[in-house]
Amino acid sequence: LEGISSIAEANAWLPCFIEHFNQKFAKCARNSKNLHRSLTESDAELEDIFTWQEPRKVTKNLTITYDKCIYLLEPTELNHKLVGQYISFLEYPDGTVALMHEGRKINYSVFNKLAGLQQNEVVENKRLGSVLAHIQQQHEELEKQNKRSRLKKSMPSRKAQKAVIEQRKLNPVLDSCG
Repeated sequence: LEGISSIAEANAWLPCFIEHFNQKFAKCARNSKNLHRSLTESDAELEDIFTWQEPRKVTKNLTITYDKCIYLLEPTELNHKLVGQYISFLEYPDGTVALMHEGRKINYSVFNKLAGLQQNEVVENKRLGSVLAHIQQQHEELEKQNKRSRLKKSMPSRKAQKAVIEQRKLNPVLDSCG
């Protein structure tokens, strides 16, 4: 292939290849008028569009579950009105997540069921009782249905989420992007 043996030589040859390729395979449009529509969404809206989205029902404890995690909604007046309603759970390609209802992002904290607690660890959370009650209720329902499987292949996993969080800790500028 043109005597190329390194990446630098390949990069230098690339413009010549693209020009030759376009001459060989290019086709003229039937209509010469540009019919492309201008973009109406903002960058933030586009980021939200390209997410994995799933509806989740808000419990009376202001929690939802997704990918073996419990998400605790902040106990605000607006969020209390969401009890029993469905909100959108958005998972971005980089593994970060967001909760949304009618275009409004909802603040939350995460209770990770997979993370083990140290026996001597003190957990100061006023809502711990509601989280534990919710977990117990879910376990009982799954036992009744005989569905205590931890494998779910129809959705993306949180593998990249930890790396993204660590990266954002190192570079706070990334927080303003997402």
